[in-house]
Amino acid sequence: MTQKSLIDLSVIIPIFNEEDTVSILYHELIRTLDKLETKFEIIFINDGSRDRSIRELEKIAKMDNRVVVIDFLRNFGQTAALSAGINQSRGEVIIPMDGDLQNDPKDIPKLLKKINEGYSVVSGWRKNRRDSFIRVWPSMIANMIIAKATGVKIHDNGCSLKAYRRDVIEGIHLYGEMHRFISVYATWSGGKVTEVVVNHRSREHGKSKYGMSRIFKVILDLYVIRFLYSYISRPIHFFGKYGFYALAAGLFLESIAIILKIFYNRTFVSTPLPNMGAIFCVVGIQLILTGILAELMMRTYYESQDTKPYFIKKTINEKK
Repeated sequence: MTQKSLIDLSVIIPIFNEEDTVSILYHELIRTLDKLETKFEIIFINDGSRDRSIRELEKIAKMDNRVVVIDFLRNFGQTAALSAGINQSRGEVIIPMDGDLQNDPKDIPKLLKKINEGYSVVSGWRKNRRDSFIRVWPSMIANMIIAKATGVKIHDNGCSLKAYRRDVIEGIHLYGEMHRFISVYATWSGGKVTEVVVNHRSREHGKSKYGMSRIFKVILDLYVIRFLYSYISRPIHFFGKYGFYALAAGLFLESIAIILKIFYNRTFVSTPLPNMGAIFCVVGIQLILTGILAELMMRTYYESQDTKPYFIKKTINEKK
């Protein structure tokens, strides 16, 4: 595989049903990026849009070869779209942003100035959000949960507008809904992370793709990243630990039941301890066996070829 020739900046924008905004966003970006005197590219990922977004993107790509368009076969989600954009990108600095015009391209120079101070990640902070309270408060709860669970103190993990140095992001494999945790991954890998206040504009076109389910997704994803960070190379230690806890609890309950039988003439039927002990023992054995299976899967994963969680239908203006 030939190595790509690197440029200064890649801006990555997932698009899902944004036919009314892509042209406006493109022109706003060009007005800002042309002033930077840097070599840049703009990568749009059409994430299975059902409107005319791909046609608008094709028009833009035909008139500007600095624009790359990746067209997914179907909707794979924002994380997969960002992953595809990162894999396609050539920029030393990578800046993702939303395609709904709520992120302001004029904040890009601010992010670049901060990252040139030696930071690995600069996270945008929508301090004055232009969304309804119904959208804002779940995001606040999610950010508090992330900060508490990971130890990475960032006010706004959900803000898409961020800047990453290439060396801290290109080795990260993104799956599920993990895009909001890239800053966490970078910090755990030893990168320096900071944040800057960015402008957040009111939504004028389309509707939000996020809802109340975000909190539950964040909680579930946190379990995953904590597991991946601490136990990805030794899953038997995770499952085995809780397996032994459950097995010990089961044997303890069974011992109490035997003592009651021998010394107090209590029948096993008159106490739930034997059943409870048996359940704990079975769960403990299952957890230990799950850990062994996870070890086998982990070793198979590390020895297998790299796979990607998306399928591309076509790429326009791909750079080699």
